[in-house]
Amino acid sequence: MSRASELRELTDETLAEHLSQAKQELWRCRLDLATGQLDSTTEIAKHKREIARIHTLMREREIAAHEAAQEA
Repeated sequence: MSRASELRELTDETLAEHLSQAKQELWRCRLDLATGQLDSTTEIAKHKREIARIHTLMREREIAAHEAAQEA
């Protein structure tokens, strides 16, 4: 799991890769839960939070780029 400050330092491409990995991990956790192999259900919440953090940062960058384009 990454902190928001660590994620802010990443490029857009790297952030997209992290998002993809987090979604894959969430899917694996859900699969493990369904098959009874998941030891800790808190892993699902951790991955959901990670995905939300990444989406938030991507949206912040999108808004900042839009505002910069309007000012120019």
